[in-house]
Parts: sequence; structure tokens; C-alpha cells
Amino acid sequence: MTPTRRALFQGSAAASLIGAAPALASDLVPTGFDQIAKGPFKPNWDSLAAGYRTPDWFRDAKFGLWAHWGAQCVPEAGDWYARSMYMPGQPAYDHHLKTYGHPADTGFMDIYPQWRAENWNPDDLLDLYAKAGAKYFVAMANHHDNFDAYQSRFHDWNSVRLGPKKDIIGLWAKAARKRGLRFGVSNHSAHAWHWFQTAYGYDPEGPRKGERYDAFKRFAADGRGKWWEGLDPQQLYGGPVMPLPDGFDTIADANKWHEANDRVWSEKAPLNNPAFTRQWYLRCKDLIDSYKPDLVYFDNFDLPLEQAGLDIAAHYYNASLQWRGKLDAVINIKPHDAHRPGIVADVERGMRSEISPEPWQTDTCIGDWHYNRRLFEEKRYLPAAEVIHRLCDIVSKNGNLLLSIPVRGDGTIDSEERRIVEEIGVWMGRFSDAIYATRPWTIFGEGPTAVAAGMFSEGKQKPFTPQDIRFTTKNAALYAITLGRPEGGQVVVRSLAKDGGHAKGPVRRVTLAGDKTPLPLRQDRTGLHVTLPDGALHPFGIALRIDGVL
Repeated sequence: MTPTRRALFQGSAAASLIGAAPALASDLVPTGFDQIAKGPFKPNWDSLAAGYRTPDWFRDAKFGLWAHWGAQCVPEAGDWYARSMYMPGQPAYDHHLKTYGHPADTGFMDIYPQWRAENWNPDDLLDLYAKAGAKYFVAMANHHDNFDAYQSRFHDWNSVRLGPKKDIIGLWAKAARKRGLRFGVSNHSAHAWHWFQTAYGYDPEGPRKGERYDAFKRFAADGRGKWWEGLDPQQLYGGPVMPLPDGFDTIADANKWHEANDRVWSEKAPLNNPAFTRQWYLRCKDLIDSYKPDLVYFDNFDLPLEQAGLDIAAHYYNASLQWRGKLDAVINIKPHDAHRPGIVADVERGMRSEISPEPWQTDTCIGDWHYNRRLFEEKRYLPAAEVIHRLCDIVSKNGNLLLSIPVRGDGTIDSEERRIVEEIGVWMGRFSDAIYATRPWTIFGEGPTAVAAGMFSEGKQKPFTPQDIRFTTKNAALYAITLGRPEGGQVVVRSLAKDGGHAKGPVRRVTLAGDKTPLPLRQDRTGLHVTLPDGALHPFGIALRIDGVL
């Protein structure tokens, strides 16, 4: 660590031991770096809401793929490994004990050198993703484990110094832009200050009862002669701002305490650790300025850390105007309300029941967010057909789908994931004209299957049927997409019944999306009836282009 960087952060971890940390002095960063870019956007919600409009590239793209990839993928044991490995009774704790040793001896910081990305080929993966039809690609810049996957100027726990020893974000960005994809980053680190507090806990039961885990006893001075020499573990783990209190005798009670106290999903800045907020701001601004992303996804229900998040949003929008001569930037957060002016709302692992007046996004994953080998072995990934059906439903309601494909620690995806992505690409190659650059119709669709709407609701969603149809529009055409293989080669669109209330005129012509061959049709008071040749059918469903009704 250079003297300037040591001065920037010295004392924050030690101060947190007594419950306070001084703000960082602005003269310890390059002159003017901490200032937001000049422009029309001011760091308040009124300014963001008044001046922001979702850019056309995002509205037209509809489908993005995401690499939610970091050191937590190395154990291949699923989500939130770095937190759960410090919680006895959790599968991650058992896996860690068996595979790496007791968390008092081997902590999560010891996993970072094992994240080597030795088989990572971003060009190969981005070729696959572009062929699958993705129009934008998002890479995880950091997670709640507080490790930056880029050449971070303000955080030594980063992928250039440790683990892969590569600028992961920089290489992803180069590969994506080479293929004409818009590039985004996801930033999850605003919650690290409380999420990682389990690392300061202890076993409440068993042979090592009461012995504090590694984060409680590792400091910069202890690294001399070790792989982490020159690094301060407290800067990674966040300092013991709310460690598990002494005296717990049962696993159940300890884990209840964690759920009630250090899993505090608040977007407020931690009052007893202002240095964390200051450093988050500098790291995030560095990420934006260095890689000029088209999209920034925050894993937050509001802009992170109060004023710091508002400052970042205003800076990003003003900087985008400077880079490209127009506002081309997207910020995703997960507001509790359906829409929050000034950003693009995101619905994690869920959908919506009606057409939104403003563009929005669903983000989900075909498996666990962090790679889980068990899902591969048991073949329990989300099938390609369900991905396509959800995409069609989301697009019909003015939304985009951002889909994560879990990546192993070595940088590869497994054979099942590759097959799913390729199957998505086959359908998109035939019918994506009904997806890209479309806008909603007066109704989103028809059919018997209700949508389980809301955040984290996808587990309640019943499979769609061929009678479920979703509508999109482009120019003078209406598209009707069946969410399954049409039975008997027949499609009936009941919303286009003769003299019905939705169409402005009679159907003049029907073709398959992306094809010019007219299909046999009949329009009566029961609906529009279209006959399909056998070669036109697809097991996921088909998309019709309908002229004359708009």
C-alpha cells in the first residue's frame, strides 16, 4: 500500500473497534477527484427525476446477460457463501469446515488467492452471449464480500493485486464492446459493512465454542511474511461494527441474532462508520470514470448510502453527457414502489402483472447467483423455454430481462449452461424481430396463466401454455407470441376477434416474425385463426407478425 493510500484509510478499522471512524480528508485523493462531474444533474431526487429519460438503446435492447462472478463462485456451493460460511448450521459452514477448515483458522479472505480464473476466456463467452441474442452484458464489479474485480485505485483488495491478477471488468468491457454490446457493471458493495459481520462471530456450540473467527484477529501487522502482506483484513471485512455479542449458547439463537441485527437491509449510511461511506463513494466513482459503463446496477432498494448514492447518480448522468454528447446511462435499483423517477426500476427474480408506463427490468438467474455445482449435477437450471416465456411476458409489459449465467471460479460455464444459452439463441435467431425495439400494445396478452407478480415471486410462477399469448408492436406491425408449441399447428388469437375492441382495423396479412411468406388465416367473432406449416413450429412457441390492426 502506498503512503497516500495508507493515510487515506488508516484508522478506519481501528476506529470502528470503538464505534467511530473519522471521515476521510479530501486532500488525500487526487485534486478534484471527489467532485461530481459538472452538468445539469444535481445530487437530489428532484433533479434526477426532472431530467432523466430512459435511453432508447435500453428500451430497444430487451435482453441482457450477466456474469455475477467472483471469489464466492470458487467453493461452487451457492449464494452468499462468504457470509453463510460463518454461520454454524448453514450448508456453507459445513462445506467450508470440510473443504477448507474451521473459519477461525481459514476465513473467506483465504479464498481470494484461489480465485484464479485460469480458464476464463471472455471472448469465447461473449461470442456465445451475442449469438444468444443479448444486446447488453453486465459484469459484477463487486459483491457484498467487498472485493473489487477491477483495477481499483482506492481499495487494495482487488482482482489486479490478488486472485486472478487481472482487470476483470476491463477485460469484460473490451470483449463486450468488441461485439457491439452495451456494457454494464453491478455494484453490491454498499452492504458490506453489515453483511460481513458474521466473520467476527464464533461457534456458540461445539469443541471451539466461543473462539472468534478470523476477521476478529487479523490485522495489517499480522500479514508480514504471509500472502496478504501489505493488506489490512479489516478493510476487507469492514471492522467489527456489530459483532455477535458474547454469551450465545445455541446455534439457533446466534443465527436469529444475525438475521435481526447484521442483516439490516437498510440503504442508510452507517453512522458509526463514515469512512466506509466515503470509501464506497471513491471506489464507485473510480469504477464509473475508468470504464464508462452504459449501465450501473445497484443491489439496493434505494440509491446506496443516502447522499453518497445521490452524488454518484448525478456524477454518472453528467459524465455520460460529457462522454457521449447525450444522456445514454441507465441506473438500476429495486425500489419498493413500481416506479421511481430518475432511475430504471428493477424487479429481482420476479415479474409484473400489467404494462408499466415506464421501462423497467427483471433480473434473474438460471441457477444460484453464485455457482452451485449441485444444480448442475441435478440438472435443475431454469430451462431455456422458461427463459424465453418470461422474456416475452416481460417485454410485452415494457420491460427488459437481465439473465445471469453462473460462472465457475476458473472462469468457465458448464455444459448444461452452455446448452441452455445455445437453445435461447436458436429461438431468438428465428423470432427476435418480435422482441427487439418493440413497444407494448394496448394489452399485454391473453391466456389462462396468471403471472406471479412482485419481487422474488418467480418461484410461485406456474408454467405458461400455448394458449398464453403475448403482444408487442413495432412500427405498423403487431406481434403475437405463443408461450409454447401451438397444438395441431393452429394459433387462435382471441383478442383479435372480428369487431373486437382492441384492433383498429381488420387483419390484412399474417407472417412468421422475420419471414415474408403469408400464412392462411381466418378472422371471425371467435378470434384470429392462423394455420402454421410443420416447419414453422418450435417447442418454445412461435411469433406471428400481424398487419392491418394498428
